[in-house]
Amino acid sequence: MQRPALTLIAASLMLANGFAHAADAPTAIPGTAVKTAEQLRDKAMHDDTAYKVVESLTTEVGSRMAGSVNDPRAREWAIAKFKALGFDKVYTEPVTYPLWERHSEHGAIVAPFPQPLTLIALGYSPGTPKDGLTAQVVQFVSLDALKAADPASVKGKIVYIGERMQRHKEGTDYGRIGSPIRVQGPVIAQAKGAAGFLLRSAGTDANSRTPHTGVTGFTDPTKAIPAAALSNPDADQLERVLAYGKPVTVKLDLDCGIVGQYTGYNVIGEITGRKYPDQVVAIGGHLDSWDPGTGAIDDGAGVAIALGAAKLIHDLPQRPDRTVRVIAFANEEMGLWGGRAYADKHAAEVGKFQLGSESDLGAAPVWRMSASVKPQARKAVEQIAKVLAPVGVAYDPKRPGGGGSDLSQMHQKGMAALTLDQDATYYFDWHHTANDTLDKIDPQQLAQNVAVYAVFTYMAAQADGDFGSAPGAFAGDGAGD
Repeated sequence: MQRPALTLIAASLMLANGFAHAADAPTAIPGTAVKTAEQLRDKAMHDDTAYKVVESLTTEVGSRMAGSVNDPRAREWAIAKFKALGFDKVYTEPVTYPLWERHSEHGAIVAPFPQPLTLIALGYSPGTPKDGLTAQVVQFVSLDALKAADPASVKGKIVYIGERMQRHKEGTDYGRIGSPIRVQGPVIAQAKGAAGFLLRSAGTDANSRTPHTGVTGFTDPTKAIPAAALSNPDADQLERVLAYGKPVTVKLDLDCGIVGQYTGYNVIGEITGRKYPDQVVAIGGHLDSWDPGTGAIDDGAGVAIALGAAKLIHDLPQRPDRTVRVIAFANEEMGLWGGRAYADKHAAEVGKFQLGSESDLGAAPVWRMSASVKPQARKAVEQIAKVLAPVGVAYDPKRPGGGGSDLSQMHQKGMAALTLDQDATYYFDWHHTANDTLDKIDPQQLAQNVAVYAVFTYMAAQADGDFGSAPGAFAGDGAGD
């Protein structure tokens, strides 16, 4: 009478072991999918869909600051463009955030040598009093120097930090110098009692009298001070005046600030998967831009790259096995609002995300790929890398992948992710300025980006096995974008 029970136990153990082996089996991409990906790559290099998309966005809509009059125009443009390109499903998801408006900004050195300054207000900066803010300037060589400063040396003054960014292919100085000074500097200055804050623009265009805007770290309007960025030549001029050793007084006149709440929308389009429609490969860019330019490289290009890649996959004779989801995120510029709202809404579904990456570093060629995936999926990433090598992409297996700006939020929830680094040598010449316009995009370089996104998206969609997405799967891997 014991033999049937033993047989059942043995069968259960064999079944359990079978599931375990299946779970541990390496993820691989079938040879037919690799061949199709190579064809996609070659076709993308001669496809102008993405360029037509970004041309349309920057011409028909222009600048798209979150909450501005062009915000709903951009959303309607995106919905129409998704539909025109043949996406099966197009929908929106709400994103609510503080509404910050810019009306005007002026600055001047009052003493000892009166002259105007070219500057631009920073996101979440409050306006100055009706008659402006006039105060003595105190200079710091770095953010660390401000952190170490005696509050008595700062109280009632306008803090100025003039550390200069340099060009790097990796865009290193933006994360090391530019963004931390712009985001953290005003907050630290306010906490020490400063009346205002100025920085040398977070940009690499040394000879252009065009200031770079961007967001600050202010989260409480009652604990915020007027903050602005000087163009690089104006920062040089201020430093020359400061070098005379006399007290330097500056007047700021900023008309800007938070005026309430606003609800915008992420715009999402899908190409439905043939075999696993509830599993998705996520790609995209952010639809909003800063207001001085037309948002071509930041981030009309990213939206266009994702749409161009998805369109090529859509046009294949057979739909991909998994769903391709393109997300045009709302309000990335003022603090990843669209990405955070998306991740909060979809966190419970993270296991259904096969792989993801967002483009948000312009339109110069992708030159490096890195990944955060489970160990059993590394061979599949190597297969993707092999297809991308002919278009100049090198795979660095030691670097984590963060997913890009907005999709970094899904990565933090556990989504397997790539980072596809573009050449950022000149990106920060134009970033967040009036010079962010369509002429900065080279159509052939943009096409290379489309090729990269089409290849990885299709190969991930066709993979036998997954890349390891699960709640908390990549906690602490050090990825960031």
